[in-house]
Amino acid sequence: MSGYRKLGKPTDQRMAILRSQVTALLENGSIQTTLHRAKEVRKIAEKLITLAVKECDNSITVTKKSKNEKGQFVEIEVVNDSPSKLAARRKIMAKTYDVKPRREDKESKSEYLERLDGVNHPLVEKMFKEIGPHYKERKEETGNGGGYTRILKFGPRKGDGAEMVILELV
Repeated sequence: MSGYRKLGKPTDQRMAILRSQVTALLENGSIQTTLHRAKEVRKIAEKLITLAVKECDNSITVTKKSKNEKGQFVEIEVVNDSPSKLAARRKIMAKTYDVKPRREDKESKSEYLERLDGVNHPLVEKMFKEIGPHYKERKEETGNGGGYTRILKFGPRKGDGAEMVILELV
């Protein structure tokens, strides 16, 4: 018996489906899918959340010399990712798609672009700034790791009878 479900798809299609569903789950907080897909998505999502929980606070403050407007050298402090956080960032980017946030109602194009300025991967930023700290507090309260997702069953699909579920972040 293999360690994963093949879901009746060739490898490239299966990986694309799982990657898109993991991205949707982390972006929106819940998705509706079949039971077997949900179990596979859950495995990937929980590993990524665990990475974010472990690395959300790993930053290094570095002092750099920079020129100001007058041409004088000034020392500034910059907060950089530690090497382990950078590696975690790259793992998350490998398992998710790069999705830009939607424009708000009545938001002009220039306002939208200004809001996105400097943010290359909004989902990765969300993982380290929102999801990681949220579950870090939860982990400290409960005393155990994992258990970041929940599967709610709600019956068979009308067309083919596949068991449908909602996969959501707890």
